[in-house]
Amino acid sequence: MRSKFDRQLAKLHDMLIDMGAMIEKAITFAIHALVQQDEAMAKQAIAFDAEIDQMEKEIEAMCLRLLLQQQPVARDLRVISAALKMITDMERIGDQAADISEITLFLINETYIKKLEHIPLMAAATSKMVTESIDAYVKMDLELAQHVIDSDDVVDELFVSVKNDLIDMIQQDKSYGTQAIDLIMIAKYFERIGDHATNIAEWVVFSITGKHVGEKA
Repeated sequence: MRSKFDRQLAKLHDMLIDMGAMIEKAITFAIHALVQQDEAMAKQAIAFDAEIDQMEKEIEAMCLRLLLQQQPVARDLRVISAALKMITDMERIGDQAADISEITLFLINETYIKKLEHIPLMAAATSKMVTESIDAYVKMDLELAQHVIDSDDVVDELFVSVKNDLIDMIQQDKSYGTQAIDLIMIAKYFERIGDHATNIAEWVVFSITGKHVGEKA
């Protein structure tokens, strides 16, 4: 019975890795679409959202089967419960990658008011946080999970830089206002992706230690 449970748990891990890879792809496509003003890639990033939603449903069903059929012991229960919490954050990351691309579609034919510098850095940092948070879960790596949590400060600082730069531009020339607000919203979505990656890492900590430190909305 235990060997069957271990096989199903390994399958759950594989499903989470696949969902994480899809999310990472959605973020990559979203930032490429933004920087290159690529309409086709923006639409593809939006399309990934439906696939991510389906993955969430399949992983949720797997978790519920494990809980109902296998009667897991306390540590296993934490691992499965953490996975259920994680996929909610992962699905929201997919939503936010799609939201970024929706805004990008409005900017396709516009000349950017400034070179995009900090936003691509935010995208790279948040994508890495997502990947590492899921790796931490699969490997049960407490140190890696804590590294992800600590990395959120970098993303927050980049968001402040983006916001301050764009507010300064609006103050200099009000005609920049509409696009500046769009870019601030995009940066805010990346900041939220960082928050969700942090949530995932915090659930990893819970699955290992039984202690949960608090969740960001």
